[in-house]
Amino acid sequence: MKRGVIGSYLSGITDLAHGESYSKILKYFFPEYITALLLYSALHLIDAYFVGNLKSTSTYATIGVTNTLLHFIIKIAEGFSVGSIVLTGQYNGAKDYKSVGHTFANTFWVTCMLGTTIALTLYTGAYWIYYLYGVSDKMINIGIPFLRLRALGIFFTFIYFGFIAFLRGIKNTKIPMYTSVVGAIVFLFFDYVLIFGKFGFPKLNLQGSALATIIQYMVMLSLAVYAVLFNPDYKKYSINLFSTVSNWPSIKRLFSISWPVIMDKSIMAIAYIWMGAMIAPMGTRVIACFTVIKDLERIAFLPAIAFAQVITLLVSNDFGALNFEGIKTNIKKVVFLASIFVFITLFILLLSPKYFISFFDHKGSFTDLAARVFPIISPLVFLDIVQLILSGAMRAIGDVKVVMWTRFVVIFGLFFPISYYISNLTINDHGMKFTLIYGIFYICSIFMNFIYINKLRSDNWKTPGFKGLYGKNHS
Repeated sequence: MKRGVIGSYLSGITDLAHGESYSKILKYFFPEYITALLLYSALHLIDAYFVGNLKSTSTYATIGVTNTLLHFIIKIAEGFSVGSIVLTGQYNGAKDYKSVGHTFANTFWVTCMLGTTIALTLYTGAYWIYYLYGVSDKMINIGIPFLRLRALGIFFTFIYFGFIAFLRGIKNTKIPMYTSVVGAIVFLFFDYVLIFGKFGFPKLNLQGSALATIIQYMVMLSLAVYAVLFNPDYKKYSINLFSTVSNWPSIKRLFSISWPVIMDKSIMAIAYIWMGAMIAPMGTRVIACFTVIKDLERIAFLPAIAFAQVITLLVSNDFGALNFEGIKTNIKKVVFLASIFVFITLFILLLSPKYFISFFDHKGSFTDLAARVFPIISPLVFLDIVQLILSGAMRAIGDVKVVMWTRFVVIFGLFFPISYYISNLTINDHGMKFTLIYGIFYICSIFMNFIYINKLRSDNWKTPGFKGLYGKNHS
């Protein structure tokens, strides 16, 4: 007889016989955390701090609105990357090294194609993107040249994620960390000198931030190319980027795993774009408040993001080795560790939210509002930890469509209509209205958790991944 959810969870986190040891999980986690910190938070916050020093609320709000869109675009790249990690990890776990090389080659060409298409779309449609957001003409004029420059950076970002997917799939989390550290140093230097015009460089203001990102990803991509293509340890994978261009069955298999992941990650990013649209009518001050709270929460949530990457690489390799008991135990251990790390980070931020927020508001126009709502909204991130980890595990076993449809139904069927209803209520207190719209997003995670837990507690998840790989079930 199966134990209850809580009993099974407590048994799993104390199980030393199955799954990876806590020290081994943390060994994978810390490089991923540093990578996530640099790619998704620290650099973003420092950049926002520099932009805040320009002392323009409109400019700060513009970068906040733009980043919700770019977050959506990066989630597409990340989604395709996860699909590649899943296939690479399963092939690697099954010791089918030649197929690992084929998967990487396919990933490279598809990321080149996707990156080019999306970059061109952003460049040509910059005006209409801001127009549809419903922001002021001043923000549109500030945003267009910024977004057009960022479009070029997106192209390099897609290809970089393809190389990193290969490395993570074979359980190498250190090289992504190293490239991120070097990229961070490069970005910080050029971001500072190009925004403010230091050391003889031109003062480009917000455009300087976009140009710094382009330089950053060009450097990171160059390092990743060298690390993958010139490492003698990877000869067993028979990597040849030009040998499998016409291997359409393999590309189709990669897409069959990737497109639901792209969709489910995009859906969550679209939710933030939707939130921005619901909040925009409340004015530039509230948009800026949304921007800073979202950024601070991302700091607190970073450990969960890193652990989600860890669970994907662990589960995909274990699934390839048919280690089903290890998969269940690892999921429970990772959820436990993620909760502890998020709690610690969030506790530090909640000690003095006004202090942290003031770094990004040198005019003091939105600090009081943000400091009032942040302590109310931020604890709700714990509702999102479980769904994030379980989503990563579900993708790793190849059950990608369950994640996609779950997120689709919850976001479009619950969050969109409820938040739209709230946005149309006559609530004079913008802080309360903002809190209700933002808070309902996290509350919806409860429904996702219920679906994922019930799926993983059944036994019918043990075949879909290999079915997708080889066209037949392995027993």
